[in-house]
Amino acid sequence: MKHLYSPQPVETISLEVEWSPVWEVILGIAGYTYRQIRHTFDLDDKWKSHEDSMSASLVKHLKVIEETNFWYGLIMLQNKLSASSIQDFSNCLSELSMDCFYDTLLPYKDRDTEPIRKATAHLHEQGELLKYAACFESHEYLGGYVRAVSHYSHHDICDLFIRTLNEWYEWINQREEWEKWTQALAFEQKQYSLLNVKNPMEEIERITGGVKYLPEPSVWNVKLIPHVSYRPWILEKRTPDTKIFFYPLKEEYLIEPGIPSTELIRGHKVLGDELRLKLLYQLVKGPLSLQEMSGQFHISKSTLHHQLSLLRAAKFIRVDKGIYSANLTRVNAFSEKLTQYLGADI
Repeated sequence: MKHLYSPQPVETISLEVEWSPVWEVILGIAGYTYRQIRHTFDLDDKWKSHEDSMSASLVKHLKVIEETNFWYGLIMLQNKLSASSIQDFSNCLSELSMDCFYDTLLPYKDRDTEPIRKATAHLHEQGELLKYAACFESHEYLGGYVRAVSHYSHHDICDLFIRTLNEWYEWINQREEWEKWTQALAFEQKQYSLLNVKNPMEEIERITGGVKYLPEPSVWNVKLIPHVSYRPWILEKRTPDTKIFFYPLKEEYLIEPGIPSTELIRGHKVLGDELRLKLLYQLVKGPLSLQEMSGQFHISKSTLHHQLSLLRAAKFIRVDKGIYSANLTRVNAFSEKLTQYLGADI
């Protein structure tokens, strides 16, 4: 059988590194209101030490964000608007049509439910929103998030978002580190202004420090957002046509010579606990589920989850579909980081 081949241009994904102060403000709000794992964030101690300087209004608004998971909506809107400042965000938000507003807020699930999502965004009625929320009943927070969207008016959501962004910015901008962060993040974006679009998967892994992205149907755009406020975590989100990876800025941009990195400090703190060392020991021997470890160590799942989250934050372990395993590459490389910090001649 003969094959008639007529060459056509090969399409690939669009890849860009994007940053603005708005992203850093939103990720700070997202991290601060993520109570379950906030203790693993690099900035948690700083947030705690400066909480007393928060205005009563900001505390109130952050509580609402925490209860509703509206940080997700902030991320989706900034992805849509790519605002360069909070004022720009506010201006662009006021110009969005109601259909576009709800189309942006409502999370994408899959191709089968996409027509339902589109129709719900168009109607944006409470009953329809509650029906769409049922599509996410098994999700950790998206079902509750969509239900919360149904209970708030368009005006109230926009007002909450703008007030929270402005008040968080006013609060965090008082920290002496803010200017250093913004300069480092702007530099990160600038150095990746020209990317190798012929090998986008390799570029994603190189820039993010290890994210292995597999192409997905309908995703034509990938955004890489560097951050400080959500360190040490990589946050992953998607829209119908865009994948977004929020990756931690390299710590070398943030510390002075002779100052130990947060990564080094966190790693030694994590390994300085008997239970966590025992957990890591067992996971080096082989993958285990939370149920298996709970039975093996005779401790509650909630206690285990807390200890495992610390090991995950230090990148000593991974979890995939509820199964935990040791990150042997990270374990083996950790001692080298101590040697590098102390000096090559020791």
